[in-house]
Amino acid sequence: MTRTATVVRRLAVTVAAALLWTATGPTAAQAKPEPKAPQDFVALRDVDPTIIQEIRYITPHNFVGVPVDGYEKPMCILTRPAAKALHEAQTGLLKRGYSLKVYDCYRPQRAVDHFVRWAKDLDDQRMKAEFYPQVDKTRLFADGYIAEKSGHSRGSTLDLTVVKLPAAPTRAYVPGERLAPCYGPQKERFPDNSVDMGTGFDCFDTLAHTDDPRIKGAQRAHRDLLRDALAAQGFVNLPEEWWHFTYKPELFPDTYFDFPISRRSLSGRTPTDS
Repeated sequence: MTRTATVVRRLAVTVAAALLWTATGPTAAQAKPEPKAPQDFVALRDVDPTIIQEIRYITPHNFVGVPVDGYEKPMCILTRPAAKALHEAQTGLLKRGYSLKVYDCYRPQRAVDHFVRWAKDLDDQRMKAEFYPQVDKTRLFADGYIAEKSGHSRGSTLDLTVVKLPAAPTRAYVPGERLAPCYGPQKERFPDNSVDMGTGFDCFDTLAHTDDPRIKGAQRAHRDLLRDALAAQGFVNLPEEWWHFTYKPELFPDTYFDFPISRRSLSGRTPTDS
């Protein structure tokens, strides 16, 4: 091989290596591992498998109308103290012929960011007829329905209801189906095996305020049943949403987590994970 040929070959190898790095280098650098949950987070099913789980944000049946970012598995993740307290509330309700049903628990920050992007897109009104029929979308931030931070991301807040046992079967939402207002009579709302709480879950309406005076009779009794059962175990209700409760004191009162909702987020952790 001549000296010229050797130089040309070395140059070709160098160029090929540079092209390979260009193709793979940035991708590898960007593929950061997903954050893990701290050791103090648990899967609710591991603490109490009897609590019904219907995680809405992994489905398109929510106010956004599509599965929400960060929901990889239909599971409830909570801080350990909140999960244990929920188990105690469930134990009491089971003796009375009821079960808790959770709609949402820990919520990653990326999901909250998804809500914010959706709220700013005023052209996307696909789920208005069910979830916010009387609220102009331009008012979602001002009226407090959407915010850039959520207590759910701290791990001790959840959305839930009560179901009369034996639990009736429910059906899946079919995208594009006719929507009914969340504040209508129970038989006219989207099917849910929850007891009648006066509105559906995630109803952007003042009728969803826990102590709204228009809620009477069985609906009032059901809201009180849920609130009393949870309050006895240290949960505090958000007055604007009958379904929203936070366990106090919060384990992480000032930290907003972003690990995805999956078993993987709870595996391979060390005591120093945060």
